[in-house]
Amino acid sequence: MVSRAERSAVNEWWWTIDRWLLFSFLALMLLGIVFGLAGSPPVANRLGLSTFHFVNRQAVFLVLAVAVMVGVSFLDLRHVRRVALVLFVVSLALVIATLFFGAEVKGARRWLSIAGISIQPSEFLKPAFVVLAAWAFSEKAMRADMPSTSVAFLLLPLVIVPLILQPDFGQTMLIAAVWCGLFFLAGLHLLWVVGLGGLGALGLLLAYRFLPHVTARIDKFLNKGNGGQGEFQSEMARDSLLSGGLFGKGPGEGTVKRILPDSHTDYIFAVIGEEFGLIVCLIVVGIFALVVLRALTVAYRNEEPFARFAAAGLGMLFGLQASINIAVNLDLIPPKGMTLPFISYGGSSLISLALSTGFLLAVTRRRPTASVIHRAPAGFVPVPV
Repeated sequence: MVSRAERSAVNEWWWTIDRWLLFSFLALMLLGIVFGLAGSPPVANRLGLSTFHFVNRQAVFLVLAVAVMVGVSFLDLRHVRRVALVLFVVSLALVIATLFFGAEVKGARRWLSIAGISIQPSEFLKPAFVVLAAWAFSEKAMRADMPSTSVAFLLLPLVIVPLILQPDFGQTMLIAAVWCGLFFLAGLHLLWVVGLGGLGALGLLLAYRFLPHVTARIDKFLNKGNGGQGEFQSEMARDSLLSGGLFGKGPGEGTVKRILPDSHTDYIFAVIGEEFGLIVCLIVVGIFALVVLRALTVAYRNEEPFARFAAAGLGMLFGLQASINIAVNLDLIPPKGMTLPFISYGGSSLISLALSTGFLLAVTRRRPTASVIHRAPAGFVPVPV
């Protein structure tokens, strides 16, 4: 047991970290390995790989992810902003590089191969963007003379334009939704709500009209029965969830997963439903809900503007990504290629989520507030640590 009297960086971290968030993330990581044992072997066997190829790789990435998450959570608020700024510049440059050097997969260029390792730069761009947007909106609350609102407005097109060109509309919608959430928290006028909503609807209409990739996905979703890979996966995922009932068929007993192409990534939630049942699915959803509600609660109580905006934005990012993945598995929206945080297989996804949750843990750590400092006794001189 760590004593409160012990003065060290680790001890301070342990007594200031939000343990509800920390243990929720660790629980999701462990569940990801368990569910990976159910969903990934059929895919590995179809590809001629060893049965537990994806599980073993996920475990390796998971060790690195835990190290990244914990390491980033030690940062103070100033260093969170600095790390996010560097990550943003590098990630944005790599996203732009994918347009010229990325491998084309299913009509999109989203991946880069660096030193033999495939990475998806947009995954790392998301948490950095949210932190910088939170920084800009928080500066508006503290310094009216700063053009922080203009900076926040410039950040959005700077990010979503190269994402649209890839094209990656799933990530574009996610980033835009979080940005709008932060704008709402910053106190936007009702007219802005109407204007941004109309702009988003117009953007979707233009994408549907002029981008064949978007047109095909929406048409297949609205006109089911015409066949196609996307429709097949959606139908199989829905059948997989329904066949599990309340308690599931049991670990390893699922059948639909054997023909579901992305059962270890985009459709892992369907495998959970088939083998572990509705109750376990609700537990998983409950953990995601706990993370979001806890992040928003801590943000509401925080007196530091940047920490408040960053905690809210990162919490929304985490929750919306999970919601999109689950909605795709339930066939409520067209397929988006969005992973289920910490549960779907994917190295880029795991490490980027570790950065995002590390930032969230860092900005939600308990720190002395101005009111506490002002109540210090007369003549009190703080001792540097």
